[in-house]
Amino acid sequence: MDPVIIAGAGPVGLTLALALARQEVPSVVLDEGSGKDEQRLARTVVLREDTAALMARLTGSSLTETGFRWSGWRSMRRKQVMRQITFSDDDPAPLHIAQHELTGALREAIANEPLIKVAVESRLDSIEQETQGVTAHTRGPKGTWWRGSYLVGCDGPRSTVRKLEDIRFPGRTAVERHAVAALRTELPWPGEALLHRMPPWRTSGPSAGEVTGRPLADGVWRLDWLLPPGKDLVTPDLLVARVRETLAGWCGGSTPPYELLDTGVHIVHHRLARRWRVGRVFLAGDAAHLLGALGSQGLDEGLRDADNLAWKLALAWHHGPHEALLDSYQVERRAIVAARLRAADQALPVLRSGGGLRAVVPGSARGHDALLTDGHLGRGPLGEPGAYADSPLAPPRAESALDVATAVGAPVTDVRVTAEDGSFVRLRERLGRGALLVLLIAPGTGVWERRHWVTAGIMPRLAAAVTALPHRAELLVAESYPGAAAHTVLLIRPDGHLVTALNGVRPADLYEAAEAALGGPRATTQAAGTS
Repeated sequence: MDPVIIAGAGPVGLTLALALARQEVPSVVLDEGSGKDEQRLARTVVLREDTAALMARLTGSSLTETGFRWSGWRSMRRKQVMRQITFSDDDPAPLHIAQHELTGALREAIANEPLIKVAVESRLDSIEQETQGVTAHTRGPKGTWWRGSYLVGCDGPRSTVRKLEDIRFPGRTAVERHAVAALRTELPWPGEALLHRMPPWRTSGPSAGEVTGRPLADGVWRLDWLLPPGKDLVTPDLLVARVRETLAGWCGGSTPPYELLDTGVHIVHHRLARRWRVGRVFLAGDAAHLLGALGSQGLDEGLRDADNLAWKLALAWHHGPHEALLDSYQVERRAIVAARLRAADQALPVLRSGGGLRAVVPGSARGHDALLTDGHLGRGPLGEPGAYADSPLAPPRAESALDVATAVGAPVTDVRVTAEDGSFVRLRERLGRGALLVLLIAPGTGVWERRHWVTAGIMPRLAAAVTALPHRAELLVAESYPGAAAHTVLLIRPDGHLVTALNGVRPADLYEAAEAALGGPRATTQAAGTS
């Protein structure tokens, strides 16, 4: 069967290629550039716990040598510290990394992957869909025709794929503007990220009501100043003045030594594509959505797009079209991003309007701070991973279904599990292989060798039920899971979202839930968007 064509060699496109390769699906990545990424320390990304774990699985590296995990978070308003958070194993820190370092790690992993071909200097200019596949043409020094089973546009805000498929991209332009500087210096809170609202010092030029400082590796910091609405030019002199007075304001009145490494202006747009699928063509990442106001991270959502789409494309590639499963990509992911955009758009007038609400509602300043902290740290409606609660892949609730600490459709907690070979691993390490996961909660199994309990109690019956499922599944065992009693059985999708939790071994209920998670009984109805 023909490979999947991926237009765009940014983090989302490269992630999708690697995720498909882990499930034995070949791909061709069309890279408009030369295969090398510009090194920009003023262009960084913040990865939440789940997306950082996804990158670690795909690259084989934790990225901690080039990225940086903050020791804590500090938010201030004027001279007052509003909140301090110290990160721990139970409350892990985000991973802050320069985007070129992330892309470099993905490219290095791809270099060792025979199922992925990267075609550099290949700019897409036409797409033709047929019943059995897609044909794409690229122009450039190596212009040619490419034949694929599916095509995914990961080609950014100005997506050629989106334009060729005539998909509307409505939304708002320049929702926020930030002046950005990357510099090497020492600040009074090493390793802590900082959000400072309404700093007390006088600012140069237009008022800067908010500044964020986020540490990177090797003593580097990224500073962002929120700019007022409009198109005021950020000149080099103005930016240097802001750097100096901000550092002086944080360091007792005198500017500490610093080395300015990179600068830029970051403009946030909010847009959402009307459709994410047209037949055999899909959109992902910035080609499908733009967000990023109030500290939220658009790349995080793009990586989740790739994780969601990869296992569905892999199943269709190996076993033939399953339209309900492929349609669910748009339904699930677009709903999550739309909710994130609505939350940001509702909060923006309150948080950016000046002082109106604070003068009326006591304590509202702390509420604003909590909302901004959620956006920056990946929590609450602005930042936490979305749950596919209303997914078309959600099974009907069975009589044997139980409620655990994880809601149906939400990402599962990363507990220690015993794998089928008897090894102890983290649950997240078993994700992304194309298999459903069946997790039995069995206290006490961790202290015994697997050979002593694998044939005892309910294990033989559960193993038989897992073997009979309509798709390949892996049986795992855990000592405990939040909110789950002994003998609870969890069914988990390949991308780590909970399908259901059952009270004991219920083969019929388990089978029904697994079939629903795969889109129902296999059908080959007409593809979405081709009518």
